[in-house]
Amino acid sequence: MVEYQGTVMSWQACAEQADRAVAWLLARGVQAGDRIGLMAYNHPATVVLLNACARVGAILVPCNPEFEAREAQYIFEHAGVRGVICSPEALSKVQEATCQMNAVPWQVVIEHDQPGGEISLLHQWQDCTPDRSTRTGTADSTCMIIYTSGTTGFPKGVMHSQRSYLLTAEAFVHRMYLQPDERLMCVLPLFHINALMYSLGGAMACGGTLILIRRFSASTFWQQAAETRATEVNVIMSAAAILARRPIEEFAPHHSLRKMFLAPLNRDLLDTFQQRFHVPVLIECYGMTEIPGVLSNPFMGPHKLGSMGCISPHPDPAIAWPEVRVMGEDGQELPIGEVGELAVKTPTLMQGYFKDPEQTAASFQDGWFLTGDLVRRDADDFLFFFTRKKDIIRRRGENISGAEIDSAIGSHPDILECASIGVASDLGEEEILLAVVPRPGTAVTPEVVHAYAQLHLSPIKRPRYIVMVDSLPHTGSMKIAKFRLKPADNLRRQATDFSS
Repeated sequence: MVEYQGTVMSWQACAEQADRAVAWLLARGVQAGDRIGLMAYNHPATVVLLNACARVGAILVPCNPEFEAREAQYIFEHAGVRGVICSPEALSKVQEATCQMNAVPWQVVIEHDQPGGEISLLHQWQDCTPDRSTRTGTADSTCMIIYTSGTTGFPKGVMHSQRSYLLTAEAFVHRMYLQPDERLMCVLPLFHINALMYSLGGAMACGGTLILIRRFSASTFWQQAAETRATEVNVIMSAAAILARRPIEEFAPHHSLRKMFLAPLNRDLLDTFQQRFHVPVLIECYGMTEIPGVLSNPFMGPHKLGSMGCISPHPDPAIAWPEVRVMGEDGQELPIGEVGELAVKTPTLMQGYFKDPEQTAASFQDGWFLTGDLVRRDADDFLFFFTRKKDIIRRRGENISGAEIDSAIGSHPDILECASIGVASDLGEEEILLAVVPRPGTAVTPEVVHAYAQLHLSPIKRPRYIVMVDSLPHTGSMKIAKFRLKPADNLRRQATDFSS
């Protein structure tokens, strides 16, 4: 069932509501292959809409409701959406984003934001006669287009079939040993692959309960977990780090959380959640929008802290296992321990990038999907992340991982987040610039950061330039968009130079 703000909808009721939503979509002229935009905070109507679109053969295109109109416009225009369903807070941005489109899509608010407002979408569907005969969608029909974070440029529309969605959902049941009485609290947004395929998909596949939280709130997280009797939750590291630094008074020791799925995981976070917050099982994993559900630390062990895990199979032995390789620049597989690009084959592979055959073709080599992530494999076939290929800083003949610098400096208790980038060096190649966002109420200085770097990084990896900033640019999935920090001339002029 789906629980949301005190309301409960069983999976049977969800299916019946989807029959009505199918009729509603058909009445609006929606056909197989049409794209339907969604720019909303978490809401049970999204669960119904996904199922209804799948039956019609239509394609859901979710979008961050906090995007500016310009960002949403790119997605809606590129996808060519026929209609957009949105939260009331996003309506004006949807109108601005779509008003210049050749065929302006219809717009419907998912819920009312004040008494006497527009009837909620769930109530609109309730007035429709159920359509139980339309089953245009097939296993190979595209069911969603998820636009990637765009850390290196414009987002790409990742297409997933109904088959890959269900296989990913079923595999997540195995990854987290989900049971029919499981209560999955969904705090991540339903425009993100994690919430859509793992939380929602996993809850449907195990027959458990999906507890939808409209949007993540660190200050109320533990109270929500306790009140809803949640047993499992998925979070990203940035959210986990925020929770670890919140006042202990917000913690609700009577919570029922027993499992947490997140990545990456370090010793401090593991100890904090197990010892202070009493969550016994934390599963570290790896995933991309293009290849969900490939690697994970096994639920029953062994667990290797800091690893991406090993191959995570589907529980049905008839389903092919994912395959992984660590490839060198020449395309050949590298020996154990050497760093190379992760390449993957998996039944949950995307269908391709929407309207971008060139980028789709460029992402494959001899049938292997190239992730752009540099990793190494150990003797037990566990993989360890090194950095993104495009997050390499070339300094004095050495390849330096920006992610490693960010992780080391970001562990300082008074630093909210930080980002390292390469800037041009007078000697050729690059120097390292680090942009730092202090935690509110602290007095972190470049000198403090520099001293911390001296303790935690080798000389070649220490930033030359350190600049304090109020905020960093983020993608829709809250990754730091480093490409938006470049060119970094202004940042370098503001930075403290520690060249001596």
